[in-house]
Formats: sequence, C-alpha cells, structure tokens
Amino acid sequence: MTLKGCHVGAALGALILTGHAAFAQPAAQPANCPVDGFQGGFSKGCPQKQFASPADISAMMAALPDKPIATPKSLRHVLVLCRAVGWVHTSIPLAAKMVEYLGDKTGAWMTTITYDAAAITPENLSHYDAIFLDSTTGQFLDDPNDQATTDMRRKALMDFVKGGKGLAGIHAASDSYHMSQPGTAGETAVQVGTWPEFNEMIGGYFKFHWTYPTLIPVKVDDPKSPLTAMFPARGFEIVDETYTFPQDSFSRKRVHVLTSINYKRMSAEDKAREPAATRRTDGDYALSYIQRVGNGRMFYETHGHDEKIYFSRPFILHMLAGIQYVLGDIPADDSPSEK
Repeated sequence: MTLKGCHVGAALGALILTGHAAFAQPAAQPANCPVDGFQGGFSKGCPQKQFASPADISAMMAALPDKPIATPKSLRHVLVLCRAVGWVHTSIPLAAKMVEYLGDKTGAWMTTITYDAAAITPENLSHYDAIFLDSTTGQFLDDPNDQATTDMRRKALMDFVKGGKGLAGIHAASDSYHMSQPGTAGETAVQVGTWPEFNEMIGGYFKFHWTYPTLIPVKVDDPKSPLTAMFPARGFEIVDETYTFPQDSFSRKRVHVLTSINYKRMSAEDKAREPAATRRTDGDYALSYIQRVGNGRMFYETHGHDEKIYFSRPFILHMLAGIQYVLGDIPADDSPSEK
C-alpha cells in the first residue's frame, strides 16, 4: 500500500502489496490435496491450512503498532472464526495471528481463534465482545446434517450483534451465503444472496474481483473518521484481490463508507475486465465500511487476500481501528453515507 496519494513513487516496491494471481471463483477443484493443507492462494475442497509461515508472522509483527488507538473501556475478548466452507485462502491463519498479536501487543483485547463453527452458540458467545470473520466462505455456520443446529448458530450470530456486540469481517467474509442463479434465455447468470439477514449485515456479497496485478486507486470517503486517520486524505493505491458486489446487494443508504475505489482514475482497460452484463452502473465500489446493526456495530474490509498485505502498517492500523470500533472503544460516524 502506498502512502503517496495516487502516484507510484520510489516506495512502490516496498509499500504496494502484491498478491498471488488467484481467483475467488475458479472453475475446477484441485485433484489432490497436500497432507498439511493447501498452500498457494486459495483452494476448494482441501483441508484448511491452520498455521502461518514464521517468515510471514515476523513480517506482520514488524508492522504492529505499540499502542491501541483508544484505551479499552474494559477487558475485551474477540473470537476469530476461520471456517471456510467454500474457497479457502492461505492468508486465513496469518490474519488470525494479526488479530491475536494486535490485541496482545496493544492491550486492546484478548483473542480466541477457532476453525469450528460449533463455537457459535449463545452460551459461548456470552464470553465475547466481538467476532472477527476471517475470510469465512460458503455456508460457514451451517451443519448440512442438522437444520436445528444451523438455525441455532445463525440466530446466535444475529442476536449477538443486534444485542449490542461487534462483528468485523475481512476479504472473503462477503464471499458467503450467496449462489449463482441461472439467467433466463439469453441472459447472464447473476449472484443472489441465500441468507438476506447476514448479507445485509456484512454489507453485500461477492460478484467479481479484479485480480493481481491490477493497481487499484483508493479514495478515502471519510477522511475525518478515526478509522481512516492512517491513510492520506488524498487517497492511495493498493494491489490485492479486490472484491465487488452486485448493485442490489450493496448500498450507501445502509452503510457508512470509509474507503472505495476511485473509479474515475481506473483505466478503461481495467474497467473492461469486469463483465459488462453485471457491471455496476453507478461506478460505486466500496472497499471498507461500517454500519450499526440493531444495537451492535459492524466493520468490513474488502482486501486481505494475500499475505503481504498484512505487512503494511497502515492496513494493520485500519484493522485495529475497525475492531476497536466494533468493540465500542472508538466512537465514529456510522450513519449511512447516503440519506
């Protein structure tokens, strides 16, 4: 990530975050899965890799701040849920460690990491102040063999947030609870949400992404927010896997946008990579945002695909601020961006 506005300077190689040439919706499953879990961007159907590489952890730790952005009002506890039922990102264990070490180093919270959706029960969630959805994909809460358990987990999550607690999500947390619906004769298939209550809470669901190495110009929509104080107000650039949402699944009338794609600065060639049939007509591609959900709070950041993005101090500070916001320790304007 560069902090040189929308210009590529000498620091480009060190600060722009590069990602694997990977896709959130590849066509085929891998034929064979390594014993220790898939490595190399993402997979579907292979066991999740649950350990980040020591080199990645060291690079991430070097970017951690020493202090919280705001002093916690009480001892906070965060549950990191890493279960991915659809596509599995190799950055999941590193993102989990980012949350854990951020809390440990700054004293902002204590962390529990789990890859098991069985942790989402009313009784267990009573011990936490926020849940962090770590690139969860597919129907990550569901038990396909037990509808009662599925219903209980879904209700527990919604009651937790609406009751006054926090939810933070990164990257593939929005690649959850949606499916492709075939179009009518001559029309392109479209994505539809399968759990509307969750789709609205997380802000939208996956439609298309720009892949590495597309350089994305970022606009800071709310430069006065404490959640964007780490970014230059004039904007910056980033390279990672950048998600977009169907036009009817995301709306500024529901969320408070923090950062978005500076679509006017994208090249015509890059814009053309998005399928014309499902392209947004408003040029509005939010990257991070917050919203109130009942009495609770939600923060979502689109990026986080590649491990290298977790080596960036501004990105980590953004995540720290977002988590402290959902914990209730940082006040921020979370009114809808469009009234």
